[in-house]
Amino acid sequence: MHILGISAYYHDSAAALVRDGEIVAAAQEERFSRVKHDFGFPRRAIEYCLREGGITVEELDLVVFYDKPLLKFERILETYLACVPRGFRTFIQAIPLWLKQKLHIRELLRKELCYSGKVLFPEHHESHAASAFYPSPFEKAAILTVDGVGEWTTTSYGVGEGNRLELKADIRFPHSLGLLYAAFTYYCGFKVNSGEYKLMGLAPYGEPKYADLIRDHLVDVKPDGSFKLNLRYFDYAVGMKMTNRRFERLLGAPARRPEETMNQHYMDCARSIQEVTEEILLKMAGHIHRETGMENLCLAGGVALNCVANGRLLREGPFKKVWIQPAAGDAGGALGAALFAWYRYLGNERRVSEGRDFQKGSYLGPAFGNEEIERYLQEIKADYERLSDEEISSRVAALIAEQKVIGWFQGRMEFGPRALGSRSILGDARSPEMQSLMNLKIKFRESFRPFAPCVLRDRSARYFEDDIDSPYMLLVSDVRTDRRRPQLTSEELESRREDYRRLLVKEIADLKEVNRFEDAARIEKVLENDDFLKFRAVIHHPRSDVPAITHVNYSARLQTVDRNGNPRYYDTIKKFEELTGCAVIINTSFNVRGEPIVCTPEEAFRCFMRTKMDYLVMGNYLLDKSKQREWKEEFDWMKEFQLD
Repeated sequence: MHILGISAYYHDSAAALVRDGEIVAAAQEERFSRVKHDFGFPRRAIEYCLREGGITVEELDLVVFYDKPLLKFERILETYLACVPRGFRTFIQAIPLWLKQKLHIRELLRKELCYSGKVLFPEHHESHAASAFYPSPFEKAAILTVDGVGEWTTTSYGVGEGNRLELKADIRFPHSLGLLYAAFTYYCGFKVNSGEYKLMGLAPYGEPKYADLIRDHLVDVKPDGSFKLNLRYFDYAVGMKMTNRRFERLLGAPARRPEETMNQHYMDCARSIQEVTEEILLKMAGHIHRETGMENLCLAGGVALNCVANGRLLREGPFKKVWIQPAAGDAGGALGAALFAWYRYLGNERRVSEGRDFQKGSYLGPAFGNEEIERYLQEIKADYERLSDEEISSRVAALIAEQKVIGWFQGRMEFGPRALGSRSILGDARSPEMQSLMNLKIKFRESFRPFAPCVLRDRSARYFEDDIDSPYMLLVSDVRTDRRRPQLTSEELESRREDYRRLLVKEIADLKEVNRFEDAARIEKVLENDDFLKFRAVIHHPRSDVPAITHVNYSARLQTVDRNGNPRYYDTIKKFEELTGCAVIINTSFNVRGEPIVCTPEEAFRCFMRTKMDYLVMGNYLLDKSKQREWKEEFDWMKEFQLD
């Protein structure tokens, strides 16, 4: 039996194919359309899933959409009516799209797919819950789903056992932990629904100065983790913005514009909301544990991508084990919808192998064989070398040890927002300069953003405080104390700040020499921001003997790798350890700021040539940047990348 799950029309559209309960394929539409967080109908993702499954639309038994559009429309109508006359402008903008498209999803799906069979509509949080529980390694578990909003529900908990799944209680719109966090994302100058992970990465640079203010004025939290937001401070229910002027007056500063340089106020706001979010989730977990008596917890929903909070849940929460859906956001709803139909709607038996999940490492996207890769390389007249299977790991490990940055394109593309060793950029975690180099010249992104360590599973406890399985890069652990280096003293910080000031003055002069006055003016503005100079000094200070992956608070969002899950990737890190004595490398996603992770050899090569990567490995082929023909496409990274 073939079941196609679809999520679409909000953000992160995706498709997933399940055959007799087994996950055959899953992918986000953005990887094919090259539009980041693409919310349109996932036509290309569906085509891929059917192709991977070797079937046509006519062979589909069920199509399952990840939420109930009519229920969502009810929420929108009731919210606007409750707030009249506020929100009339946004109501007028929203309603035509609903009347034309979103109210007719069943007909739209049939038309887009040329499909005449049965279409199911589980609720949004049922899809999230199914994506969390059914692929998990647990026979029974408590389930927690937390996001911005589905139809009405923003938070729910329930229980899964065997093939049964039941949601027991929820919190409803407009009270939403996801939207509270998104409000601070917006306030700190990042894009809602995509910049939340930036806010999480910024938080360790601040102090929780506003945490009590948030608790006293913005969110009323009960001992069981239930909460209500003070809606006087928010505009998201019926407005065009997340927050309003009351919110800004409360926090003592206007919302940061995206192009503005970062200052301490916004760092402190980021730290404050992160701390409050973690506290709420821990209270929820305690209540769910008391109510269900379960030892295991499954998580999904966009808030489940907050790996700092996940790490605290595992360390400090009452559950023995936690499993998080790697595509925890709306994309994962497509997979959850298909699994919900197979187990809950059709009542099929679920068999569990304790200790092993059924997500297949989340390697569920397209793969490209050596023949296909070589054909493309010959077509573009690239200079390449073919390596044997045995040579790849040794050569790449040696290059990383020489401080080279490697584009790594292997096997099936990952499903979810994280690169897990199929579409990755690899680097040396021991290098003090690597974080800055990769942020500025390869990823073209904010300099404060940390990089994730990838560590051999059986070596993890040598580097990190928590000896945990983290194959999906969804948990944060601290670097061991015996590997840490002291933080800067106030005198050292002042000296570093002045060093950085001198470097910027020189950079301004160099830019003016080549008539790049716009870029020079932007950096001159940075010089006026004392907080930013301090920020930079802190960023560039090595904090451990693996400095490139150690965040300012000694934390790291780790991925653990075993050989069964990804043999070639494991062998490469193992060879690197044999050469250097270090079993940790940098793993970051194979893309640049503003673009989705690469999917095809062509996209990988283009990203390689546009950036300062040194080598590219695709399948069994190794490409040296210095031997490639000059790249013709104009790409000015100084214009693309704006200082923080």
